[in-house]
Amino acid sequence: MGFGFFGSIFVLALFFKSLSCQQPNTDGYFLADFFKKMSSTSFQSSYFSSPFCSWKSVSCDANKEYVSSLSASGFGLSGSVPDTTIGKLSKLQSLDLSNNKITSLPSDLWSLGSLKILNLSRNQISGSLPSNIGNFGLLEVFDLSHNNFSGEIPAAISSLVSLKVLRLDGNMFQWSIPPGLLNCQSLVTIDLSMNQLNDSLPDGFGAAFPELKSLNLAGNKIYGRDTDFAGLKSISSLNISGNLFQGSVMGVFLESLEEIDLSRNQFQGHISQVQFNSSYNWSRLVYLDLSDNELSGEIFNNLSQAQNLKHVNLAYNRFTRQEFPRIEMLLDLDYLNLSRTSLTGHIRDGISELSNLHTLDLSMNHLTGQIPVLRAKKLGIIDMSHNNLSGEIPVTLLEKLHLMERFNFSYNNLTLCASELSPEILQTAFFGSSSDCPIAANPTLFRRKTAKHRGLKLALALTLSMICLLAGLLFLAFGCRRKQKMWVVKQTSYKEEQTVSGPFSFQTDSTTWIADVKHANSVPVVIFEKPLLNITFADLLSATSNFDRGTLLAEGKFGPVYRGFLPGGIHVAVKVLVHGSTLTDQEAARELEYLGRIKHPNLVPLTGYCLAGDQRIAIYDYMENGNLQNLLHDLPLGVQTTEDWSTDTWEEDDTTGIQTVGSEGLLTTWRFRHKIALGTARALAFLHHGCSPPIIHRDIKASSVYLDMNLEPRLSDFGLAKVFGNGLDDEIALGSPGYVPPEFSQPEFDSPTPKSDVYCFGVVLFELITGKKPVGDDYPEEKDGNLVSWVRGLVRKNQGSKTIDPKIRDTGPENQMEEALKIGYLCTADLPLKRPSMQQIVGLLKDIEPTNHQ
Repeated sequence: MGFGFFGSIFVLALFFKSLSCQQPNTDGYFLADFFKKMSSTSFQSSYFSSPFCSWKSVSCDANKEYVSSLSASGFGLSGSVPDTTIGKLSKLQSLDLSNNKITSLPSDLWSLGSLKILNLSRNQISGSLPSNIGNFGLLEVFDLSHNNFSGEIPAAISSLVSLKVLRLDGNMFQWSIPPGLLNCQSLVTIDLSMNQLNDSLPDGFGAAFPELKSLNLAGNKIYGRDTDFAGLKSISSLNISGNLFQGSVMGVFLESLEEIDLSRNQFQGHISQVQFNSSYNWSRLVYLDLSDNELSGEIFNNLSQAQNLKHVNLAYNRFTRQEFPRIEMLLDLDYLNLSRTSLTGHIRDGISELSNLHTLDLSMNHLTGQIPVLRAKKLGIIDMSHNNLSGEIPVTLLEKLHLMERFNFSYNNLTLCASELSPEILQTAFFGSSSDCPIAANPTLFRRKTAKHRGLKLALALTLSMICLLAGLLFLAFGCRRKQKMWVVKQTSYKEEQTVSGPFSFQTDSTTWIADVKHANSVPVVIFEKPLLNITFADLLSATSNFDRGTLLAEGKFGPVYRGFLPGGIHVAVKVLVHGSTLTDQEAARELEYLGRIKHPNLVPLTGYCLAGDQRIAIYDYMENGNLQNLLHDLPLGVQTTEDWSTDTWEEDDTTGIQTVGSEGLLTTWRFRHKIALGTARALAFLHHGCSPPIIHRDIKASSVYLDMNLEPRLSDFGLAKVFGNGLDDEIALGSPGYVPPEFSQPEFDSPTPKSDVYCFGVVLFELITGKKPVGDDYPEEKDGNLVSWVRGLVRKNQGSKTIDPKIRDTGPENQMEEALKIGYLCTADLPLKRPSMQQIVGLLKDIEPTNHQ
């Protein structure tokens, strides 16, 4: 160690000695001084005694007098570049200081008017970009990517008329793209991705760049339409993902495009319209990503012409129900994501021909039948969860699992031989599947079971189970005649339930309801997106353990909600609408069918329904992460809300449920609570302004807001009041404590209006910001007060900051939270006419842009 240390000192001494030999005020002197002050040790000793023009990555003019090119990428340079060093290299044409740790630039750098290439990428340079960049009139390549530049892109960029490559990605540039950029008509590459740019593109943007081949605007907040790109005749790569573009995508499919990424925008309309754009040559297409938009219609048939495609992602759109597309001719495909694209029927066998496939995601569709054999040797990611697939998982696929990065087959009706899989993998990746191994498949395991008397234990367990089952049936038979006491019956099998006749009575802590059903297996359950499934009331009984309190999720104004798994692995929440309805069965069915057609990313989807005697039973998608009431008030953050029934079969997994919901960065951050508020507001705005006739929710409260598996807020219980006809008016008029609008107590009150929903939303917004309950919490400045009167009183005194929940106070700018309190103040105005509409509220909330607070 001592020899190496002193050797390094000796080498540095030689290096710095050589620097002192350079003549003052020459390029060699300025360059030597630069490396000395930037503490670089990357030069080898063989260069130290050589002339500077022979130094590593240094090029000079023909007379060896001036430096024309310096490339010091990855040399370990750090700190601020001092003045009178590289800024004095007057003939410098190319400067590459990328991949270092430079923090600031010298003021004389901008005087290098002969520069043609400037690459400062992947450093730590901060601050704004000065208008002096206009001095670089000859600049052809300008790369400042992956630094910490902020502020606006200076208008002086219009002077860089020779520019061919502009890369400002990975910074914090703000505001709009300067119109002066349109003067740089020689541009071939523009990359402004991953900044904080907003506003629309400058007028005439597309027509200004006839030579442009690559445009990347991803990860900003730029808005516009497909017509903004008209005129880009040479474009081959277009990435505008993660912005706010909307309207049709038809004009984006420009003739020469090879890579198209429009993901995470707001494009709408029938995607099939693109088929009529005859100018587009599909054979050019290599990369296509339209995911996370609002596209509808059928997936275009032109994919069969795109035989060079390698990447296809159409996930999370609103396509109509359709069969699996023909993709067997896409032999080069290595990425295919068709998640949540409304696919039905069987997976085409042609998928087996895709030998280069690495990623396959077909999750959250309505696929049936068996999983075909997949011959792709490079398969690393596969997700077929949340479908209605059945049969055995191919053995060849199971054999590849240990080589894969990620896989998921949960929520289907699949079987597999799981002897080699751990309980943890079964619970996370094969949830709902059944294990079916031949008894002779593993002789060693079979002998081990015999040695430990497992066969005897199994026989005893079966005998005891049968005795308990018979006793339970007798108990049920006698107990149905008793009126003073109800009981809970544990889950029975589907076959046993077929012989049971009604009426069935069930009791929770606050509700008793009776379903007058003579034969449980003769009452159908309608599942909207799986109409061919033969599901009956008997399956509902089995799925909820006869509506056992152990499966009870919540009890609301409309009735109790139970958790269950229907055949096909459909994970549902079953809401029993216990109040008497004034509608006939046909009228109630029509209303429920209508509600089932209402879809919005922030609404809990109505999956189906059942008319059981006088009861109306609504079936919803199960929301994995509970509701806002539980997460904010009823449970400690991170506590699971319900018991997982799967623990009867597999070991309990402490990581399931909503454990991460209460962790740092989620419910304890301002950003996440704002996300919940905005999502809930969008759902209500859709009900009020996007449905005809408008739907008034009538019962907005924290327990109506759920979080799905992706932690997106979803509003539940919309439209249920109509299912009762006029039978729920008195109940609605009572309201929920703390959420009752003032007009409900007025003699002239007739019925709820959209402004009633606005008031209730305001209360939920107050809950999100303060962390307090609408009633019951201590409101020190209000005797017998409630949340609304307490917050409104402090907001009027400009003391709203006192109400902010301490859990989120330091996670974002306080002024943003106070702005949100003012929105809640508007929502909870005493007079309905003074309350804004939900459309206006969405706009106000969107104007608040939460940021991570350091």
